[in-house]
Amino acid sequence: MARAKRKTSLGIPENIEGLLAYLFGWLTGIIFYLLERKSKFVRFHAMQSLITFLALTLISFFLTLIPFVGWMLGILVDLLSFILWIVLMIKAYQGEKFKLPVVGEIAEKYA
Repeated sequence: MARAKRKTSLGIPENIEGLLAYLFGWLTGIIFYLLERKSKFVRFHAMQSLITFLALTLISFFLTLIPFVGWMLGILVDLLSFILWIVLMIKAYQGEKFKLPVVGEIAEKYA
């Protein structure tokens, strides 16, 4: 059976739920990680979303505390975060278990 057709414990197709785990970054990551019990695919994407976007949010916040250079670096981190967010949602929707370096291994361990 294709990944897009599999239902999860929430009754949503895996690829849609995987995409939704990234929708609001770490917030939807933690929600889907806690609610989804059946699908390792969704739990993986939820944990990867949680770790990745919580770290990027904290990095961006702390960079804004540094005058001038920090603000510029913060804008760069935000731009890269946006691009990564789009790529991860597309990969999840396509049913691909796209693993980021380091974070992907941790997410897979806790999925």
